[in-house]
Amino acid sequence: MLKKFIKLALFIAVGSGLQAQDNVYPAGPQKETLVIKNGNIYTATGNVINNGVLVIKNGKIAEVGAMAPEEAGAIVIDAKGKNIYPGLILPNTDLGISEIGSGVRGSNDYFELGEYNPSVRSVVAYNTDSKIINTLRANGILLACVVPQGRLVTGSSSVVQLDAWTWQDAIYKADNGLHINMPALMRSPRRSLRNTEASDPIKAGIQTIEEVESFFQQAQAYLQQSKKEDHNLKFESLRPLFEKKQKLFVHADIARQILVAVDFAKKFNIDVVLVGGSDSYLFADLLKQNNIAVILNSMHSLPTMQDDDIDQPYKTPSILQKAGVLFAINDNSDNARYRNLDFNAGTAAGFGLTKEQALAAITINPARILGIDQQTGSIEKGKDANIIICEGDVLDMRTSIVTDAFIQGRKINLDNKQQQLYERYKHRYGIN
Repeated sequence: MLKKFIKLALFIAVGSGLQAQDNVYPAGPQKETLVIKNGNIYTATGNVINNGVLVIKNGKIAEVGAMAPEEAGAIVIDAKGKNIYPGLILPNTDLGISEIGSGVRGSNDYFELGEYNPSVRSVVAYNTDSKIINTLRANGILLACVVPQGRLVTGSSSVVQLDAWTWQDAIYKADNGLHINMPALMRSPRRSLRNTEASDPIKAGIQTIEEVESFFQQAQAYLQQSKKEDHNLKFESLRPLFEKKQKLFVHADIARQILVAVDFAKKFNIDVVLVGGSDSYLFADLLKQNNIAVILNSMHSLPTMQDDDIDQPYKTPSILQKAGVLFAINDNSDNARYRNLDFNAGTAAGFGLTKEQALAAITINPARILGIDQQTGSIEKGKDANIIICEGDVLDMRTSIVTDAFIQGRKINLDNKQQQLYERYKHRYGIN
């Protein structure tokens, strides 16, 4: 019986190995100097250097400009006719902690039981072997902020780079933000009116918000004590937030939720970021006044409210841009599994943003929001060499083909399961 079991296990392992991506593994540290020349360099700072030169040493950008000194023994990449961009940043995702969505619970590790889980750290559950990661890298996405899910206070997110052996290796910035889900504060049109317990969602939502505020107030009082009789892990987890070493990411879409988020920022003197922000265009000036940034989700979707313009999700980025609000564009689509981030930005470029502003919304802007703009997000001397080289326009799904990508100067493998399946069936049917 044992022999039969071993044979079965081997058969399954061999069969699954056809699509296991075993040839895709993290690159070693950069050793030789790298020179990328003759490409059009989009710095994400508003400058475009045509036929520019980029020099990378020890994982950092050493030189960038129209000319650069010759480097003896350097590896040279001729990017003539191609475009060079900063690596794209996915600012809010369950990448690496959810593999197949809600259909297969065994592949998900993103949801914790309970209402208050500020001590949860998403990064410790991050799976660097996720098959989805490599499909994102092939579209130029090199960094992601991995966010825990849950009911109310869900825990801390972390920024990871997408070429690592373990979650410890992947960490780019650990525990950069605490996340909470704002109560709905409106009646769902799908909810039955016969459900008397939820007949007044606004009242229930306000009560929940008051409870969250009480939780935060208790945490503040606890942290101000010089001597503590009992160690409270949940309250201790809020210390970085009140010391402004973390930001509070409030997942909110409708107007009422956004106003509550603004009130949170004022009441507790903390840095707040809106995630979702469908109605943020209504409060652009207010958000600017209170220095609240926005991460926009669901670009390719219907508007949140029935009386909104049908193209409102496409126009919102330009409204925030004109008001001076710091914002980033995200892709949280389960169907596309987040790979269309750059094309979401391309859509925004067709509805009021310039291409430079759209590029900033998926590079330097999310870097600023996530607190990593001193290390990455733009092509500038001294920053990490997180770079992609692309045939065509990275914002245009018709022409964008990422040919090379570098994380901290390491040239990474862009192969992925979908590409392997494509080549597999080309071979099967003799397609050249």
